[in-house]
Amino acid sequence: MLTQTVSGRAYTYSHCIGRLAQGGTGLRFVMDVALAPGGIAYVLNRSTDIYPHGTRVTKLSLGGQALEEELILEFGRGGSGDGEFQRPASVALDQSENAYVSDEWLNQIVVFDKEGNFLKKWGVSGDGDGKLNRPWGLAFDGEDNLWVVNGGNSRIQRFTKDGKFLTGWGAEGSGEGQFKIPWGITIDKAGDVYVADWRNGRVQKFTPEGSYLMAFGSQGSGNGELNRPSGVAVDDEGDVYVSDWAASRVYAYRPDGTYLATFLGDAHQLSKWGAQTVYSNPDTVKARNRVKTLEPEQRLCYPAAIEINDDRQIVIADQQRNRLQVYVKEKDYVDPQFNL
Repeated sequence: MLTQTVSGRAYTYSHCIGRLAQGGTGLRFVMDVALAPGGIAYVLNRSTDIYPHGTRVTKLSLGGQALEEELILEFGRGGSGDGEFQRPASVALDQSENAYVSDEWLNQIVVFDKEGNFLKKWGVSGDGDGKLNRPWGLAFDGEDNLWVVNGGNSRIQRFTKDGKFLTGWGAEGSGEGQFKIPWGITIDKAGDVYVADWRNGRVQKFTPEGSYLMAFGSQGSGNGELNRPSGVAVDDEGDVYVSDWAASRVYAYRPDGTYLATFLGDAHQLSKWGAQTVYSNPDTVKARNRVKTLEPEQRLCYPAAIEINDDRQIVIADQQRNRLQVYVKEKDYVDPQFNL
């Protein structure tokens, strides 16, 4: 196990899940992941225009190590009918574990139950209150209301689960409370809202009413500086995690916004499904053994999203590697230098 310690915190790399596949025990162009109790993950696969049948949601068990990954079911598909999507961007779970998927092309939200059955869809294209313009990030708050990032007109909106508009704010720009193509969103236990401001290279934090509080990161390529932040998550201690899509890394910040740590990806072993593919073909094994270094395969490649569950599993949607990489924030860890 690989562990990095910083400021009284310890992060241990656990395992990776996935391989390239159009269906079944594999993933295709991972856009987002939503986590449910019991170590369950809903993985949103966007696939490509060439392989539209790979567009779907894969429900799987995370486990605590690579050998425990198991496919539970998959649902949804490419298309414009009921239970279908053209350009799915994000997935979020309500308190009943119904899965909500945003479709930035059709400007709608598609809803399934936890068994994968289509329930409903809602959304109207436009720029006014309650209208959707390229909906991307989704997140539920403690009242089970759905927050939606409008990437097309740089607005954040809150709806009931049935699509009734409640509130919204935001406009295009680079000032406080303004956005340029915002992407990911999360809500902390206090109800505060964090938005990955993609083109502005930062994450902004707001009150539930939309008042600006602070920003995490700034544009650049140094530690804690952001290029194109795509996803954001907050753990139970208030530490903030941001996936930087263009920089192919994830950063951790203290609650006050100061830089903590960098995650580059540490997939030193194949996933269970990946190993099944590689070791089923002797020629593939031989070819793999001839490679001088496997380090590029181990690292993150355009991470699109990040989520954290109650077991402190930090799950990264490793988009171009068609997998999840899983770290764990150790509980009750005390760095000896701070144990005075």
